[in-house]
Amino acid sequence: MAYDANILRRATDRLDAERRQRQERTERLREQAYQRQPKLLQLDRKLQGTMAQLVAATLRQGGDPVQAVRAIKADNLELQQERAVLLGALGLPGDALDDKPACPLCGDTGWQGAKMCQCLKKLCAQEQIKELSKLLDLGEQSFDSFRMDYYSETPYPGMGSSPRKNMELVYDVCLSYARKFESFRFRNLLMSGAPGLGKTFLSACIARAVSEHGYSVVYDTAGAIFAQFEAKKFLRDSADGQEARDETRRYLNCDLLIVDDLGSELTTQLTQSALYELINARLVAQRHTVISTNLSLDEIARRYNPQIASRIEGEYHVLHFFGDDIRLIKKNRL
Repeated sequence: MAYDANILRRATDRLDAERRQRQERTERLREQAYQRQPKLLQLDRKLQGTMAQLVAATLRQGGDPVQAVRAIKADNLELQQERAVLLGALGLPGDALDDKPACPLCGDTGWQGAKMCQCLKKLCAQEQIKELSKLLDLGEQSFDSFRMDYYSETPYPGMGSSPRKNMELVYDVCLSYARKFESFRFRNLLMSGAPGLGKTFLSACIARAVSEHGYSVVYDTAGAIFAQFEAKKFLRDSADGQEARDETRRYLNCDLLIVDDLGSELTTQLTQSALYELINARLVAQRHTVISTNLSLDEIARRYNPQIASRIEGEYHVLHFFGDDIRLIKKNRL
């Protein structure tokens, strides 16, 4: 899972901050407990001393280290029992003053060897959703809030079914795609249809669900994506060029890329080249991509080139959206 460096940094900063806050809370509680029961401080110092004795006994040459270690452990246990009694009298559990990690798997480091721990993955997912929310209104956009009543049950001219029946199939595919992200039979989706039919809404639903499962997700409009590819080419040595290289790397390497509104941008030779690079590189790397567009496959072939359309037709599952503009339906219902 290739999380964006900024998302990983923010998640790691949160992990570090939470660890420091726990340590500070424990230290304040420890100081309060020592003030209320000074003998606790004496016991903690003795316990620290027994640990030093235990290390020394295991390293000592000559004598019987096993017997010495047994005696030190017995003293340590007696001190811990006395400490637990004093803490209990203060209304505190026996381990209240101990520095305990919130995550026993990684000790609050966020990593188990070279593998990211679940605690850090959870924070990365939260930071990623914040990032997605800058472009998508994720407040109410979820599969649970999707409404079928905006789609007519009357057969749509030339389509052989009603918008409602078609959208039920589209919804099921999108839901399964998000929930079975790694194992679903389609790796890539093309959402094709007129504006105002729910393409962006369902894209946002997919983005939220996949992010919550711990995968890296990048969402952007086609125009913004192609602008970064253009900046990478023509502003190579500038700060903007470096930023563009970082952004295009995100587009190419994330687990799921969602390209919104393909065809709304000014189409140029560079745009065609960038789109082919994006589609081809992600197919070769077997990474997931969702593209939404107002264009049909035939229109994509004419606007870009047949090679791009062929790659999409061969490797993407096409979801057709049709019906009446939901924005107008909502407006008329007010």
